[in-house]
Amino acid sequence: MKEIKNAVIGVVVLAITTLGGLLINKYIGGEEEEVKEVTPQPTININIPQQETKKDTVVKIIKVKPQPKVSETEKRKKKIDW
Repeated sequence: MKEIKNAVIGVVVLAITTLGGLLINKYIGGEEEEVKEVTPQPTININIPQQETKKDTVVKIIKVKPQPKVSETEKRKKKIDW
């Protein structure tokens, strides 16, 4: 309960201090903010030349070795399961 009471008192003190500062600034006049004119900045155009794109075609030749012809004897050997 004591912590909540201290927190509330802190918020009230902060609010009173802020209001007091605003009132003093209003009655004394304080420093007025100067309004500065914003000048438009010049536009800068940069031209970047396009790079030439080269399309490369890769040709890969794969030679397939012909399978040797199987003789009649080898065919019979494959059929027989030892």
